[in-house]
Amino acid sequence: MAKRKRLSPAQSGYLSGAPEGKSALAGPLAAPVQTTAPIAQVASEASSHAALQELSEVLQTARARGLMIEEIALDAIDETHLVRDRITQDEDEMAALMSSIRSRGQQTPIEVVPLQGRLDGKTWGLISGWRRLSALRRLYTEDSGPEFATVKALVIRPESAEAAYVAMVEENEIRVNLSHYERARIAVRALKEGVFPTQKKALQGLFANAPRAKRSKIGSFVTLVEALDAVLYFPAAISEKLGLALVRQMTEDAEFAERLIISLQENARSTAAEELFLLNTALEALEPPHQSPDNAPLTGNVEPEIPLPAGPRLRPVSGAENAAGERVSMQVAAGLRLGFTPDAQRIELSGTAVDAALLEDLKRWLKQR
Repeated sequence: MAKRKRLSPAQSGYLSGAPEGKSALAGPLAAPVQTTAPIAQVASEASSHAALQELSEVLQTARARGLMIEEIALDAIDETHLVRDRITQDEDEMAALMSSIRSRGQQTPIEVVPLQGRLDGKTWGLISGWRRLSALRRLYTEDSGPEFATVKALVIRPESAEAAYVAMVEENEIRVNLSHYERARIAVRALKEGVFPTQKKALQGLFANAPRAKRSKIGSFVTLVEALDAVLYFPAAISEKLGLALVRQMTEDAEFAERLIISLQENARSTAAEELFLLNTALEALEPPHQSPDNAPLTGNVEPEIPLPAGPRLRPVSGAENAAGERVSMQVAAGLRLGFTPDAQRIELSGTAVDAALLEDLKRWLKQR
């Protein structure tokens, strides 16, 4: 009788030890095993591609709509891309802005448009944010810190030059209180640049959101800009009341503007107060002398006037000429500003020229007034 052969126990790890992609039971000709279904892999790759494409489109749309903040090198920006509406820059305000950026960084981005084909290497044109760009450039000049080498900017793409100018004006109207002269000047310059076909269209386009009365006053200042822009040193200091009075006189007297130009050219002016003095004097010279009730000139027993410190003499300001609660503030001399609030019956003097000597002069004048 044949002997039975004893079978050895099954090897539990026999199948698990097979190389990945090979059959443990097959020989060299066995087909590789698919660990992932082909359709699932294709679907995964398609989903990833679609997600990346969607993200790219979102970023492109955000950038095109001016919703993406980018960092741009300072020397790549042309700040003269548009004629600026701001004429002067207050040094105290600039110092405060530089201090803020130095301690907290740039908080609000500027607005730029892409430029093409520039030989000077400028690739961006400034729309708004001239003060912030200037502050960063001055900070970078002072210490060359890398944190000041770039500026945060929104890239916008205005549909036209008109839209670009409107964007600049509206941004500045929100952030700073431009004078009527500065507003009128940008309207004049935009017309000369060919941005608008007529001066009326320029005013309506740039200041469409302003009340009609305000837009009318800006239009009146256009006459002042066209006549005196070449000879004025401190035009932003001209108040609304003074500017309208000058325009009214120019309208009534065709030779007034020429006489005013000659006066400005013949007199040195190192401060805004000196220039305002000349403008006020030109108007005062046209006023008839003060008369007494019997129409005789005021002579004889008139108390002598004690002069105030040197500086321009201002025409009286009556409370009836100002809106309720309005505070009138004007520069009356170098280092001396006068504030007047009719409703509160308050007059204030401030500035570096306010000292003990001025106080004594005022006391003497008030006693003999």
